[in-house]
Amino acid sequence: MTQPPDPSRSFDLSGRVAVVTGGSRGLGREMILGFARQGADVVIASRKLDSCEALAREVTEETGREALGVACHVADWDQCDALFEATYARFGRCEVLVNNAGMSPLYDSVADVSEELWDKVLNVNLRGPFRLSSLFGTRMAAEAGGSIINVSSVAAVQPTPIEIPYGAAKAGLNNLTIGLSRTLAPKVRVNCIMPGPFLTDISKAWPEQFHEQLARTVPLGRGGEPGEVVGAALYFASDASRYTTGAVLKIDGGAAASPA
Repeated sequence: MTQPPDPSRSFDLSGRVAVVTGGSRGLGREMILGFARQGADVVIASRKLDSCEALAREVTEETGREALGVACHVADWDQCDALFEATYARFGRCEVLVNNAGMSPLYDSVADVSEELWDKVLNVNLRGPFRLSSLFGTRMAAEAGGSIINVSSVAAVQPTPIEIPYGAAKAGLNNLTIGLSRTLAPKVRVNCIMPGPFLTDISKAWPEQFHEQLARTVPLGRGGEPGEVVGAALYFASDASRYTTGAVLKIDGGAAASPA
């Protein structure tokens, strides 16, 4: 029988390369920093190259790890391909992919949801993760293996009236997690983090009554702090979860009744 990993080293990512989309701010930023602090070299991808490169400098200054910033709009198929090529051109390998980029534009009513808005939301939240997982996952499976982490949302199981396209896309991402976990097994594990309301920079635009609602309706009485996603990300990225695949982990303070 294979010996279990040393618990003190289970979360060590030394010698690995981790790619995070939507990586320059919010939950993505926290995961980038968490991975680098555990020894990984990192690729920070988002639409704004200057933000990616600024965080890359911060990562290297703090941790000494290599960090690459790449401009990538994951809704664009060709840009997903370019991110894949840039990662392997720089590092020659990748062991961790986090599909974190997402968007949920506001709309007045479901009848006002345009074809353009629908396509934009589905492309960022579902099509991009599919393309990137297909590219990175296939290469991982052909080499030493790896871990893919999708970042979904409790909207996938309990969407509100203002996030119908977003909820549909994230439900698709939950499904994609399970499908790819079987397709890419046994060398690649595919899991999903399903966050609830987190107090990232985006939350600054939330009306005060929404924050008051969180205190009333979330069992833990608040929104999540961005750094509180890191433990789950490290678990899925590392050997600590080497017997876990196809899992959807709800991190929402108890806001959603069930991951369904």
